[in-house]
Amino acid sequence: MNYADIKRIDTANGTGVRVSLFVSGCNHHCKNCFNQEAWDFNYGKLFTEEQIEEILGYLDHEYIAGLTLLGGEPFERDNQIGLLPLLRKVKAKFPEKNIWCFTGFYYDTEIMEKMYPRWQCTREMLSYIDVLVDGRFEEDKKDLTLKFKGSSNQRTIDVQESLKEGKIVLHEFEETKM
Repeated sequence: MNYADIKRIDTANGTGVRVSLFVSGCNHHCKNCFNQEAWDFNYGKLFTEEQIEEILGYLDHEYIAGLTLLGGEPFERDNQIGLLPLLRKVKAKFPEKNIWCFTGFYYDTEIMEKMYPRWQCTREMLSYIDVLVDGRFEEDKKDLTLKFKGSSNQRTIDVQESLKEGKIVLHEFEETKM
């Protein structure tokens, strides 16, 4: 798996201050995607144990709320396999930190109906993800007022509750106190 970027301080892709990993490779090719260069699976650099250790170091601060995965497309099968060693280590070392993931795949009709029954990597990956923003970016549904989403067709899903209940449970945002 290749990656396009690692942001050690990110406040745009999930709640709180986060570390974000932008993977390379996406077959959705959404019109006016904000990260078109990451469509190419060969873009960027090879993701190795060195980057896993780098990310673990970035996460090792109290002010960091968690990790965000985006891209490219984290749920492309090769990217899922490439992300699992990182996710295992993050959850083992930082169980209190949350993991967000942005995907163009729809949770119910694509991930749960197609990938989940077929691929062990999908089942394991979902076991580590707390919040999933799903759905392709749709230019005609673009809405700049949405929190952590680009278009109104996208949903912010509480993955662990959804897995428990067997249906989509939307994530509720905590109010930030000033």
